[in-house]
Amino acid sequence: MALMPVADALAAVLAGTEPLAEEMVALDCAHHRVLARDVAALRTQPPQAMSAMDGYAVRAADAAHPAARLKVIGEVAAGRPFGRVVGPGEAVRIFTGGVIPDGADAVIIQEDTVAEGGGITITEAAKRGRHIRPAGVDFFQGDVLLAAGSRLTDRDLSLAAGMNYPHLAVRRPPKVAILATGDELVMPGESPGPGQIVYSNGYALRALARDEGAETVDLGIAADTIEATTEGIRRARDLGADVLVTTGGASVGDHDLVKRSLEAEGVAIAFWRIAMRPGKPMMHGRLGDMRVIGLPGNPVSSYVCGFLFLVPLIRKLSGRSVVHHRRETALLGRDVVANDLREDYLRARLETRSDGTLFANPVDHQDSSLLGNLAAARALVIRAPFAPAAAAGSICDILRLPD
Repeated sequence: MALMPVADALAAVLAGTEPLAEEMVALDCAHHRVLARDVAALRTQPPQAMSAMDGYAVRAADAAHPAARLKVIGEVAAGRPFGRVVGPGEAVRIFTGGVIPDGADAVIIQEDTVAEGGGITITEAAKRGRHIRPAGVDFFQGDVLLAAGSRLTDRDLSLAAGMNYPHLAVRRPPKVAILATGDELVMPGESPGPGQIVYSNGYALRALARDEGAETVDLGIAADTIEATTEGIRRARDLGADVLVTTGGASVGDHDLVKRSLEAEGVAIAFWRIAMRPGKPMMHGRLGDMRVIGLPGNPVSSYVCGFLFLVPLIRKLSGRSVVHHRRETALLGRDVVANDLREDYLRARLETRSDGTLFANPVDHQDSSLLGNLAAARALVIRAPFAPAAAAGSICDILRLPD
């Protein structure tokens, strides 16, 4: 089977994927959930003109000159409007958030007045509209302020509350099950035997998925047998996983059993092997409604493929309006050699120089087993197939890795 280009592989992973069902959740439970519908304001904010400062509500025409004397006829506090009209030569004591009384069209801050008996003398002329928040200055009833497909931030929750929403319609979070394979793997904290290594892939993949709003299920490590691998696939299906991610067992050796196990369970393999580095032995298929992504076992290959393919799939299932990673440009911090037929994703550190120029510095060793270099990287430098050698200072495309 020929190697599939990265763009074609991603298109295949996302093909036919629709957002998951919507559900109503309380506002306090909506943080980082994805909106299923546009949200329009149920009220105008503020509903009436209000004071932005503590001071006195006046008619600007009566306070156009310093030393004007005005009679104080009452008081307005937040939540307690004044029931009379402000007439010529009159003022009303007002506090921040108080409704501007009828007849008044300016607020003089208290620092610009001298209170004497039942009145005030102003020390600075008033200006019409000054220190007044007009009705609707924030938003009007019916304004669409939150769009379907956006992931709700903490500020969005405050806005939704201000628009008078106690609940919001959001998409159900995708459920991602992760199954490791390999007799060589032991869990962190155990003592590896001869030829064994400590399992690490699942921890990064689950964190990556959770950062995108998915629920994760750890299916553990399956032994290198068809029976154990098949049992893991069935558990994912029975748990209602939207996505099954396998790590390891996706290559071409006699002990790489994932492809055979998936096909035996009825998974239609859409592709197997991609023209990319790291991560050539990656596969994708579907088992009913469950999407399957088979990742390589090397930790860097597993993570890079998870970042490039699993993250956009989770976003699309979640109904996100932005699915794809955003490419940026930087300058190479070092020379890079010519590339071969596979699209290359070089782990790189980022450096912003004193003039604001962003440099991407590929790490010294790009071997797909090196966790230290992966942890140190802040971006991937993308090298197109057959790209010629490039000198330090050349423009390059990058994808930032999650912080």
